[in-house]
Amino acid sequence: MYRRSFLLTASAAGALLGQSGSRLRTGLNAYSFRRELQAKTMTYDDVVRRAVDWDVDGLDLTVYWFPSNGPEFTLPLRRLAYVNGVEIYSISVRSELTRAEPEARRREVESLYRWIDVADQLGASHIRVFGGNVPKGFTEEQAAPWVVECLLRASDYAATRGVILGLENHGGITLRAERIIQIVEKVNSPWVKINLDTGNFRSDVFEQIAKCLPLTVNIQVKVEAPDENGKRAPQDWDRVVRMVAESGYRGYLALEYEAAEPALEAVPRHMARIRELTRRYSR
Repeated sequence: MYRRSFLLTASAAGALLGQSGSRLRTGLNAYSFRRELQAKTMTYDDVVRRAVDWDVDGLDLTVYWFPSNGPEFTLPLRRLAYVNGVEIYSISVRSELTRAEPEARRREVESLYRWIDVADQLGASHIRVFGGNVPKGFTEEQAAPWVVECLLRASDYAATRGVILGLENHGGITLRAERIIQIVEKVNSPWVKINLDTGNFRSDVFEQIAKCLPLTVNIQVKVEAPDENGKRAPQDWDRVVRMVAESGYRGYLALEYEAAEPALEAVPRHMARIRELTRRYSR
C-alpha cells in the first residue's frame, strides 16, 4: 500500500494556496482522427504536427491505435511534441471497472497500472478512464462499489507517477452526474477526479455539466450534443465555455470530433473557435 495519507495531506496543503479565475487552454483529442489512425493514413507524429499547424496547446492521445506501448514508440513521440511546443497532457484508454468477478477487476486494475506507466513515459499527467456498463443481473448500487474499489487501487499507483485518473461520463455506470460524483467522492483521492465530456450526457445537459465542474480536471467538447429535448444538435460552445470559466476551472478544453464532415477539413475550423472562446473567457 502506498502512502495515501501523506499524499492527501500534501494535496490539502496545496489547496490552501487557492485559485482566482480560470485559465483555459486548447486541446485536441486524437480520437478525432480515428478513421485516419485506424487506416494508417495518419500517424501520431502527424497529430503532433497538425497541432502545431492549428495552434493547439496540448494533445489528449487516445491509445487505441498505438503501434506499441513501449519506449521505442513513446519516447520519440514525447520528444517530437516537446521540440514543437505541444504538450501531451493526457491519454485516453478503455476500461470496464464494473466487472462482477474479483479476478476480472484485478485485471482491469493491472491494465490501468500499465497505462499509468505509458502516460509517465509520454509526460502526461492525466488518463481518461471509463467506469463501464452495469452487468446484466446487477444494479448500479451493486456495481458502483466495484468502480470505487478499482479506482482506489489504481490511484495508489497513479500517485507514485503523478498521474490523475479522470472518470468520464461515458454512459453505463456514469450516465448521470450524481453517480459519477458519488464514486469520485467515495474514492476521496487527489489522483481521481472527473474527465468531463460535454457531449455525453443524454438529458439535463447543462445542469449535469454544472454539477460535475467542481471535481473536473479535464474537459472534452463535442460539436454536437443532446439539446433540451434529447435530440442531437450543435452544442452551444459559448455557453459551455462561459460556464467552465465561471467555475474557476484551469486546464484544457479538448475537441473530440465525431461529426460527419472529414476531420482534416472540420477540425481546424472548430479548433479556431475553441481558441477564440478560451482566450475570451480566461481571466
